Amino acid sequence: MNHFKRIAMHIRTTIKFIVLVIISAFLIVTAVAVFYKPTYAVYFNDELIGYTENKSELQAKINQYMEGGSKDGVAFAQIDSMPEYALCLLKKDIISNDDEIYATVTQNGTEYYRYYAITDDKEEKLYVKTFEEAEKVVSQLKEKNSVNKNDIGIVEKYDTQIKEFASVETCISKLYEAPKPKVTYVASTSSGYVSGMSSQKVNIGISLIRPISGVITSRFGSRESIRSYGHRGLDIAAPAGTPIKAAASGTVTTSGYNSSYGNMIIISHGNGVQTVYGHCSQLLVSVGQTVSQGQVIGKVGSTGHSTGPHLHLEVRINGVLQNPQNYVY
Repeated sequence: MNHFKRIAMHIRTTIKFIVLVIISAFLIVTAVAVFYKPTYAVYFNDELIGYTENKSELQAKINQYMEGGSKDGVAFAQIDSMPEYALCLLKKDIISNDDEIYATVTQNGTEYYRYYAITDDKEEKLYVKTFEEAEKVVSQLKEKNSVNKNDIGIVEKYDTQIKEFASVETCISKLYEAPKPKVTYVASTSSGYVSGMSSQKVNIGISLIRPISGVITSRFGSRESIRSYGHRGLDIAAPAGTPIKAAASGTVTTSGYNSSYGNMIIISHGNGVQTVYGHCSQLLVSVGQTVSQGQVIGKVGSTGHSTGPHLHLEVRINGVLQNPQNYVY
């Protein structure tokens, strides 16, 4: 009987001890919860730089900086070392300093900008911000049949210094190389030096209007019994005395008689562009005079080497005869 009493007393003592331990633990946990909070101490280069309550959020922000998400145009960033975290308990009145920690970790980071170089024969010429812009430059140079279209390339670049970017239009303007006109013969006339003929249309930078309305009787480059060479311009038949209008504004550089062209006028329109009006019956402008587009400069006739009333019209670019029908008629 005494044996059972001793066992019962031992059990009661054990229960009391366990209850006391539980109560003590509860009191300790409650005290800690009231006065302390679980926090991460942050170390950078073995130095304590602050505390954070949200380790994952702080590290995600640092990762975003390294992936280039902190600034427009930055591809990525490098930092010397990563922060280390240690779980600890701090008094609740101690405030975490995530912004200061982020600034400390990233302040010595190296940012790399991504951009694209447009190359010509492997030499960097201009820079654009996006690959899409670079593709547009290459595509439009090919569409324009630029002479160097097969030499244009795109190179992805990374640098710590941002480049001065050019627009797509600027790149095309500076890189475009116009095809050289094909010269078919060389000749010199008293109406001014002519270096050849070309049937290929080139951009002259201005719009021409028809000097007269009429029937085309001889086209550019045609060979006929009255001449031993390709026709240098365009013949438009019209009644004698029909007013001839300036195809574009410019300055009169020739106004007089030529044995082949008869009474003729040459107008310079700038950038090497000239228009020639031959076989006139009357000349209504003088050398040095400025004329506007559509202004009457002369009248149709049959002077010089001519078989009937008509206007002989030429378009010259830097001395090269062009097919007028590429621009008028």
